[in-house]
Amino acid sequence: MRAPLPLLALVFGLAGCGAAQRPSADDAAAVGRALDEWHAAAAASDAPRYFAAFTDDAIFLGTDATERWTVAELRAYAERPFAQGRGWVMRAVRRDVVVEGELAWFDEDLEAVNLGPARGSGVLRREGGRWRIAHYNLAITVPNERFAAVRALLGEAPQPAAETSGETSITTE
Repeated sequence: MRAPLPLLALVFGLAGCGAAQRPSADDAAAVGRALDEWHAAAAASDAPRYFAAFTDDAIFLGTDATERWTVAELRAYAERPFAQGRGWVMRAVRRDVVVEGELAWFDEDLEAVNLGPARGSGVLRREGGRWRIAHYNLAITVPNERFAAVRALLGEAPQPAAETSGETSITTE
């Protein structure tokens, strides 16, 4: 008995789905280098290098619920701290990368000078042979045993915006 051709295509297609889940060592290393270079550019307050790491349509999600920025909005936000040499210092201490074709997604645990433990996750797109950030989400991690206290703080009246206090929420130096 012969299996119908569409059924065979489905079976073999599904069998191959997991094959691309783990990146090659070269792809994982290239994605890691791109992210490390981006973090280094932020620490050096090097705006041209920092923003060159993004795709034109990238989105950056910051730690504040209001921080969903396009590249242009993030550039405007970062202009002052970068001009003052107050870039944010973050270093990945663990990173997991998945690559499929021209897309890579990752999550990383960060050591952040002023934020403390943090986590970044996102998507990179290979453009012209170079991995560029299409989406980045920066989060502050909260230990489960401290969540009730954090939730209580979130219920309090809002504090002055970072802009009025002279600090930026992701500045870590």
